[in-house]
Amino acid sequence: MQETLRGDQSDCCRGIRNYESAATTWAYRLQRVFWRQRPTFDQTLHGTDTWRIRNNPLAWGSQDPDVVVLGFSKGPTQAGALSRAPHDEIAFKGGRTALAKILHHIGLLARPEAVLVDRLIADPAGQFHFGSLVRCTVERFDEKSCGWTGTGGGMLDRFVADPFGSKIVSNCSRRFLSNLPARTRLVVMLGLGNKGNYIAACRQIFQRCRPGRWRTVNEVAYADDQVVVVHAEHFAAQGALIPNWLSGRAHERGRLGLLAREAVDFALTRQR
Repeated sequence: MQETLRGDQSDCCRGIRNYESAATTWAYRLQRVFWRQRPTFDQTLHGTDTWRIRNNPLAWGSQDPDVVVLGFSKGPTQAGALSRAPHDEIAFKGGRTALAKILHHIGLLARPEAVLVDRLIADPAGQFHFGSLVRCTVERFDEKSCGWTGTGGGMLDRFVADPFGSKIVSNCSRRFLSNLPARTRLVVMLGLGNKGNYIAACRQIFQRCRPGRWRTVNEVAYADDQVVVVHAEHFAAQGALIPNWLSGRAHERGRLGLLAREAVDFALTRQR
């Protein structure tokens, strides 16, 4: 089971990593994503005129977790740090305080403190696994700036709708989500989308890679017989989005935060 989150040499975003030390060397082969190229970690690019991925799959924390926390892909801040920062400093770089507030709000952290997130990310034998739906960095070509960007609204929706993006997401989700460790009860997806479009797109992805009986838990959560998938606010959400989501009944978006908390409690207490 642990090989599912770690990756092996037979599918998308697969790799070889010695998990005994955070300082060990990484070696990756991505034949399903990059076909038969021999990619160089964090340098090889592959894609189309509109979308591309950078060969740099990473994950953190436990390989036999109770809880999996996933973004969409590593953003430009994380990708840019790969050649300079220690492995455990890369995940959610610049956003760990916000992530701590989010995880605390839904009942997964005792206090909203970034140092607690630091410890979870660095703990290979803990309860949490951290990564992203697409393990490599996803970038799109922005015609306004005439350059590549890893941020922007609707990234997932547009990426999945593209034939290239659909193949990448399909391979990654099948490799890392189709056969989760038996003890895993909860997957926290960071992101809600405009009018819930990110939630709807992710549910379709889970249903494809994990065929079976899926049901709605509430507006921000869905479940199969093993895991509950709960959507929370994205740690890099701009403006008032995070404060509003954390506000409880003081704002409409706060209602979604309360629903996420209820779904997390359901995931951790239900009989399987």
